[in-house]
Amino acid sequence: MSAERYLARMMRVSAGLAARGIDAAVVGPSPDLVYLSGYDPMPTERATLLIVRAEGDPFMIVPELERPLAVSSPVGSAFDLLGWVDGRDPYREAAKVLEGAALIVVGDRLWSSHLLGLQIALPMAVITSASDVIGAVRSVKDPEELDSLRLAGAAADRAFEEVCGLRFEGRTERDVAADLGRLLLDHGHARVDFTIVASGPNGASPHHAPTDRTIGANEPVVLDFGGTLDAYCSDTTRTVVVGEPSPAFQEVYEVVRRAQTAACEVVRPGAMAQEIDRVARAIINDAGHADRFIHRTGHGIGLEVHEPPYIMEGNETRLRAGMTFSVEPGVYLPGAYGVRIEDIVAVTSDGVERFNRSDRALRVVA
Repeated sequence: MSAERYLARMMRVSAGLAARGIDAAVVGPSPDLVYLSGYDPMPTERATLLIVRAEGDPFMIVPELERPLAVSSPVGSAFDLLGWVDGRDPYREAAKVLEGAALIVVGDRLWSSHLLGLQIALPMAVITSASDVIGAVRSVKDPEELDSLRLAGAAADRAFEEVCGLRFEGRTERDVAADLGRLLLDHGHARVDFTIVASGPNGASPHHAPTDRTIGANEPVVLDFGGTLDAYCSDTTRTVVVGEPSPAFQEVYEVVRRAQTAACEVVRPGAMAQEIDRVARAIINDAGHADRFIHRTGHGIGLEVHEPPYIMEGNETRLRAGMTFSVEPGVYLPGAYGVRIEDIVAVTSDGVERFNRSDRALRVVA
């Protein structure tokens, strides 16, 4: 990416600050910093602080020993950069840049030690979260970001198709999870972030960690997996069954499938995030499983696997073209099994595009 593209992102944040009457945003090492500058230092006790102001150019404060890394980043030579040495107070240096600022927002990943240092150096300023500003910018993906997410979704789909051709019965959850991780890498992912394999009653735990439990005949298995490709994340869930599914399981599966399909179909510009959740939840509630759908319907995705917008009741954010998020309703029956179906979708100019295209019909595996 060019320095101009990063600077344009910072300008959008600057405009967002001005529109909200906020003087500045302070961002430490985090996906926010990567998104805005392309610089990805390791977070440490030494403060690295990107300052984006409503008025004025951006400014970065870095440990002097990391200055060469900062300068070599895409925007390292595009704005003022101050190196500080051990023994000096980087927060006082930040306070000089932020002199007169009454309202400051900080990135969610800023360490508490750095936040406390800023509060001491700026006792008269109100400091709060930058999520509403930076999250709003990051949530709308540009064409290049959308392409990266498409590639990641397609690669995850290929991994799913291939794992379904392997044996499940008689093998452990860890074995299948290892297969999934290998296949994600084989199909282009640079990193595996998670491989949930939850068989039988373990499927009732949405964030189950794979164990040495042996997968048995006629058992449902929830597969939720993802990683990073071209710096952007994949995340998809399919529920399969080993051999013959029971009629009761088939009924629950069909409820979840209908809920997921209906929720995707109402994604459009101008809809509120909570509307997507309501559509999925209404179908599951009507089927008698209201108390077994125990999480939100979705989360945004991009440089992070979970980021705004969050698809849940109470979120009145209006969807915009370029927003990307999961649609993943589920039903979880303790002691029995769970069912979840998840696709990553993008809001288009007139509707929705799915980035996961693997079959959502119930898949029988060996």
